[in-house]
Amino acid sequence: MASPKKPKKRVEPRFDDAPKRKRSGGLSATDDDRAAPPRKKTATRRKASSARKPKKKTARSRRARLGLTGLIGGTIYWSFILCIWGGIAVAGVVAWYGAQMPSATTWEIPDRPPNVKIVAVDGSLVANRGATGGEALGIHEMSPYIPQAVIAIEDRRYYSHFGVDPIGLARAMVTNITSGRLVQGGSTLTQQLAKNMFLSPDRTIGRKVQEVLLALWLEHKYSKDQILEMYLNRVYFGSGSYGVEAAARRYFNKSARDVTLPEAALLAGLLKAPSRLSPARNPHLAEERSQLVLAAMREQGMVSDTEMTAAMTRPATRAAAYWTGSQHYVADAVMEELPDLIGDVRKDVIVDTTVDLVLQKFGENAIRDLIAEEGKAKDVGQGALVSIDNTGAVRAMVGGYDYANSQFDRSTEAKRQPGSAFKPFVYVTALEQGRTPQSVRNDAPIKIGKWTPENYGGKYYGKVTLETALAKSLNSVAAQLIMEVGAGNVVKTAHRMGIVSDLEPNASLALGTSEVTLMELTSAYVPFANGGYRARPYLIRRVTTLDGDVLYEHSTDNMSRAISPEVAGMMNQMMAKTVTEGTARAAGFDHPAAGKTGTSQNSRDAWFVGYTANLTTGVWFGNDDGTPTNKVTGGSLPAQAWKAFMVKAHQGVPAAPLPGTLGRVVTPVARPADAPRPPAGVGGEQVRRDTYPANADGTTTSSTGGPRPKVGVGESSDSKTLIDIIMGR
Repeated sequence: MASPKKPKKRVEPRFDDAPKRKRSGGLSATDDDRAAPPRKKTATRRKASSARKPKKKTARSRRARLGLTGLIGGTIYWSFILCIWGGIAVAGVVAWYGAQMPSATTWEIPDRPPNVKIVAVDGSLVANRGATGGEALGIHEMSPYIPQAVIAIEDRRYYSHFGVDPIGLARAMVTNITSGRLVQGGSTLTQQLAKNMFLSPDRTIGRKVQEVLLALWLEHKYSKDQILEMYLNRVYFGSGSYGVEAAARRYFNKSARDVTLPEAALLAGLLKAPSRLSPARNPHLAEERSQLVLAAMREQGMVSDTEMTAAMTRPATRAAAYWTGSQHYVADAVMEELPDLIGDVRKDVIVDTTVDLVLQKFGENAIRDLIAEEGKAKDVGQGALVSIDNTGAVRAMVGGYDYANSQFDRSTEAKRQPGSAFKPFVYVTALEQGRTPQSVRNDAPIKIGKWTPENYGGKYYGKVTLETALAKSLNSVAAQLIMEVGAGNVVKTAHRMGIVSDLEPNASLALGTSEVTLMELTSAYVPFANGGYRARPYLIRRVTTLDGDVLYEHSTDNMSRAISPEVAGMMNQMMAKTVTEGTARAAGFDHPAAGKTGTSQNSRDAWFVGYTANLTTGVWFGNDDGTPTNKVTGGSLPAQAWKAFMVKAHQGVPAAPLPGTLGRVVTPVARPADAPRPPAGVGGEQVRRDTYPANADGTTTSSTGGPRPKVGVGESSDSKTLIDIIMGR
């Protein structure tokens, strides 16, 4: 039997083997028994660690330096690789867009849009017209301030770069990036010229590449001065002005040759935003921009401090919202007619006109002054004036009160009822059918069908002569005459004398119910002033190229007999009474004159067409919308404006009798193109005695078939008048 296992002896923990320590009694733990090492040992470890650290830091620094060197090297390497591929890409883009352009051997500077230079009879400038609106000037002809100002603000390194300015481009990029928007452009003047001449305004990479290529080509082919000259003659300056000459005329009413320093600074400042900075639109912005240009010029040593200060102290330039001056009505009429004379304008041309700018200014002032003084009280907003000499040459043509506010030409485009100003054609027809100025009619109320013409003011005079009836503009007598002679015959007479509009052949035509223009009505009175010849009005005398080649010249054979000299003489005697005793007494001055007033229904239109032996002038006042005026008649404002104009136009011109009133007939003679003009621009005719072939009985036969009085009839011998002789008294 196995002996039972001895129970395992339990081993109890013992502390006997531990080092003998002082105990204060019971159990205790020393620092060595703690989880954290004792402080002394910790300090020891730290010393050991610090002793080993320098070796680790040196190795780590070495590895850091090697890493940095590798990074820099790698960056340089890959940057170099990227530059190569970037260059290849740029070259590819250039090649791609360059291949889409025509061969460089075929590149040519496109012709500048042609300019039409319109000049007056004395050679002074009326206006420039065309796409540019100004003639091309050589850079040596311009004010020197203009190219300096443009270079200072637009391309300060113009004379040192090769067409592209890398420095300027980089500066613009940095400025734009820091500003967060497009503030500056890096294009040079050469690039801008290339863009304006060859390319569309699209902002694409392809267009920019082509712009650079064209700029390089321009720099290779042309000198810097040539490029700058082309730029200044083509660039847009706002308000419809292309080129410095057009801009100078537009804003300062002077040539670019005479532009001052502050004016040049203003022009250069417009290039940034021509429409927004235009002094016609915002003069203060334009002025602020010009100050920056002046500062840039001073910074670059182009002007002195004194010059800059003087330029900055001038007031802001103000320009009309549109061209101002009545001569622009003339320029517009020339441009409308020019294609019919020479076809399409393909090169710069010079148009010599018949207009006298001295007379033009007289006419403009006559219209403007009266409207300014009485327009509000009289409810009149517009007026027009036309003056024609005895050859048909238009000496003045004012199409409205202010061209800047309205470019509609009321002298040639507006058709209005002439009222009683049409009556002379009725009387001419009556005289041609045998009546005389002393023929008598009864001025009394009459009724023609349903029409009952009434005299102005409702006053009637009973038995009156035709001379008195015309002078007093009696409607009832005019209505009787048109019924006697036939409305159709009156229409033929009016057309024969110069009216070109369609006329209604009815009884009311006697009172001017058919509409006509001021130009045609005035020209139809010219036969009275020149002794019976119709003279078709014309503005253009000659058109030449800059080289002097004549493209068109007005023919002197533009006249034909319209009425006989004796009929012209009788009409002159009758209409002279209108000025001396009738409805146009306000028009009388110290030259023999005649004419006829006209007032349409409700005073909507007021006319006076009058003449001397030198000039025939027509005046109209009214409103564009046809609203009635405040009782304005032909004998008021129109007669006053006519007198104001004619008095000045005849300064220094000898007084001459009207044709036929002293037995003399005026036969117009076209003035040679190079002949000096007479005083104040009037004249253009030659006075001589009638030399028509005589019949056997001593009379002559007119082109209209009626008997012509003997030569000398109507002279003052024996105190007999023309009427006395005709009546056999």
